[in-house]
Amino acid sequence: MADDKAFLEYIVKALVDNPNDVKIDRTVDEMGVLITMTVNSADMGKIIGRQGNTAKAIRTLLRVIGMKNNARVNLKINEPEGGRIMPEHTERAEAPVSTMSASEASKSVDAALEDLKGI
Repeated sequence: MADDKAFLEYIVKALVDNPNDVKIDRTVDEMGVLITMTVNSADMGKIIGRQGNTAKAIRTLLRVIGMKNNARVNLKINEPEGGRIMPEHTERAEAPVSTMSASEASKSVDAALEDLKGI
C-alpha cells in the first residue's frame, strides 16, 4: 500500500464513526496520483468540516506527502448515496427575522466594537 493511501486511511478512520465504511482507491496516470475516497453518508460532515476546512487540511497533507515522493496527489471525495438530502426527521430552525434598520445595525456593531476596545 502506498504511503499516501495508508496515511489517508489512518486519518479518515480516526475521524469517522463508521470506519468500516471507508473505501479508498488509488490510481496513477500522467497527471499524478488520484485518491478517491467514499465514506458513510453520516460521516460526510466530519470529513468535510466547517466550510470545508477539514477536507482542505487533508488535501494539504496529502500534497506534502506527494512532494516527498515527487508525485502530485489529488483527493476526490465521493458523495455517498442519498447525499445532500436532509433526513425527514430533521427540521431546520428558521432564522429570526431582524426588525432592525441598517443604521441601527451599524450603530449596534459600532457599540460592540467600542465594548471590545475596553477589554
